[in-house]
Amino acid sequence: MKIRQVSVFIQNQPGRLLAILEVMEKESINLRALSISESGEFGIVRMIFPDADRGIEALRDAGFTARMDWIVSAEIPDVPGGLLNNVVKPLSEAGINLKYFYASTDATTNKTIVVLKADDLDKADQILTGK
Repeated sequence: MKIRQVSVFIQNQPGRLLAILEVMEKESINLRALSISESGEFGIVRMIFPDADRGIEALRDAGFTARMDWIVSAEIPDVPGGLLNNVVKPLSEAGINLKYFYASTDATTNKTIVVLKADDLDKADQILTGK
């Protein structure tokens, strides 16, 4: 399904993630997913919130540079080859390029949640949800 992700652009230095998470705690905003990538002196913190509008507003009010993007989230089986056969192969065969993705596994349900950005979100969403 298509969901909104909030990205925060920060300097790559100690305490920056701490400051972001303190804003979330202060505003009682829960995180559903988080990914951090860096490129030299700067990084991108990508987050999924139950309420993306509230999350980005709190971050911007605290002085962070943030933006919101549409991405795709899908639940797949947590089995050997699950990512290959349920995400990567179907998207590759459809000619869809993955720009980035991150995943989390829930051992209690044997499911993995993948979050991804692709060059064709609508088509990726259709393939991953079977619609």
